[in-house]
Amino acid sequence: MDRHDQLLLRALQRDSTASLADLAGQLGLSTSACHRRIKQLEADGLISGYRAQLDPQALGLKLHAFVEITLTSQSHEAMDRFEAAVAGFDDILECHLMSGSADYLLRVAARDLDQFDSIHRNCLARLPGVSSMRSGFAIRSIKPWSGYPV
Repeated sequence: MDRHDQLLLRALQRDSTASLADLAGQLGLSTSACHRRIKQLEADGLISGYRAQLDPQALGLKLHAFVEITLTSQSHEAMDRFEAAVAGFDDILECHLMSGSADYLLRVAARDLDQFDSIHRNCLARLPGVSSMRSGFAIRSIKPWSGYPV
């Protein structure tokens, strides 16, 4: 990956809807060279997809919770059951296997505390093998995720 690829990846993370002509102009490349580079970055797995970035506030999702989960067992089977269950709940936005005191860290968004209570009762409390759960709420976002450093 050369400097043009790095600049191209940064530009696509900022705005993946930019036209090839705009991207090529930003990088000082021809449109066809820019297109070839994008296709190669996709083929190499550096670009895994394109998505619309939605505004949670506009969707009414004003409450953001981070939930630490500790399992009763860290056996392969217990972790597989937990991870399969997590995958089945759309209300769980992210799930990360962690080091440290908690086994997993989940991210959940809700309209308000009432909806979080419903998610807690109907989703989080149904996850298998959980020995403890601790939730923390984001007060405000200081630096939201905007892409990987390239």
